[in-house]
Amino acid sequence: MNESPRNNSPQSIWQNQKVEGIRMPVDEIRRKAGKFHSTILWRNAREYVAALAVVVFFGFQFFLTRDALMRAGYGVMIAGMLYLAWQLHRKGSSRSLPEEMGLASGLEFFRRELERQRDLVQSVWSWYLGPLIPGWVLLTVAMARANPGHLRQIGPVLGVLNLVAALAFVFVWKLNQWAAGKLQRQIDELDTLRER
Repeated sequence: MNESPRNNSPQSIWQNQKVEGIRMPVDEIRRKAGKFHSTILWRNAREYVAALAVVVFFGFQFFLTRDALMRAGYGVMIAGMLYLAWQLHRKGSSRSLPEEMGLASGLEFFRRELERQRDLVQSVWSWYLGPLIPGWVLLTVAMARANPGHLRQIGPVLGVLNLVAALAFVFVWKLNQWAAGKLQRQIDELDTLRER
């Protein structure tokens, strides 16, 4: 009987009401996990095709040139691309949600997949960009050394070429950092669902 009017106010009633946890249905988890699985499959397919194209191109160049340093550069670039594709397959292959999983186990599986892909794109320098640098350096040195003289100012030409390559590397790194942030936001959303 001693309830104050304040405790009966709509705001107080609303704030003190018992809230049931909002749960994401198993079908929604399956849909999201399936969409994520498809996205990763297509990303990997694009990367494999690009790696194959680079390997074929540099392979032809390797057999066309007689310059030993240039051949070494092409060989190291091919090795870097093969390493990149192998790491993508090893660490970034897409895994589909098993059919028999319920809500809790499906949510945990999906979260682990998001974390795995986030960690992969965050470490892009160690497995993707880094392995290409030695081959690029060798090719740059080989081009400078093999200049037949028709390019009087080979330094500025190679400088521009290296600047473009550096900007491309930074762009790929930033794009992967953005993707890692997006994946982290999805992980945070799932954590919020698990806490409710």
